Amino acid sequence: MRFFIWILFLTRTLSAQPVVMVFLYARGNTPEMPKEQLNQLMKGHRANIQKLTNEGRLLVNGSFDGGGGILIFNSNSAAEVDKWLKTDPAIRSNQWRIEILPYQYRYGKPQAPPPPYEVVSYQLVRFTSYIAKFNVNDLPQLMQQHDEYLSLLKKSGNVVAEGIFNDTDGGVLIMKGDLDQAVIESDPAVRAGLLEFEIKKWSTAQGAFGEK
Repeated sequence: MRFFIWILFLTRTLSAQPVVMVFLYARGNTPEMPKEQLNQLMKGHRANIQKLTNEGRLLVNGSFDGGGGILIFNSNSAAEVDKWLKTDPAIRSNQWRIEILPYQYRYGKPQAPPPPYEVVSYQLVRFTSYIAKFNVNDLPQLMQQHDEYLSLLKKSGNVVAEGIFNDTDGGVLIMKGDLDQAVIESDPAVRAGLLEFEIKKWSTAQGAFGEK
């Protein structure tokens, strides 16, 4: 079964060089620390982001409303990115729960925008696959319908970026403007229960995906 799903993934990718996307999720059970200590950790976090950006390792960074965020690295190795993350004092102190995923962008190439930076807010949809006995036989057809639905959304002009993760880890859709949840619920793969989703407000530098 896993081999079949991997073959399906390969048929949906592009020839573009993959990158690695890192999700930083806010922890709800992190022990409270003195404000001065937390400020020092975050100062080190920002300095490390700037260092990795200057080195050409970090392409995109941005934060979620409510804490956490996303980092996109110029690498195709999750293990390599994991080593780079360990240079961040806030990450070493377990301020966030971390998910590291190879990312194949299909629309909106991640890139480091030139300064001066203008921060903009987008709606980020994280799709997660839920493959079970009741939907596995319809998997190829549903994924094709999902891709066709995303193509229709791109024609609206509101899609900033879109791509998929390896194997069964789903993908992301980044859109500008307000996003009605019903738009995502109308996705055929979502309606069939193959894809679950979460929508977060995400802020990053304009031009992070070549958009204007």
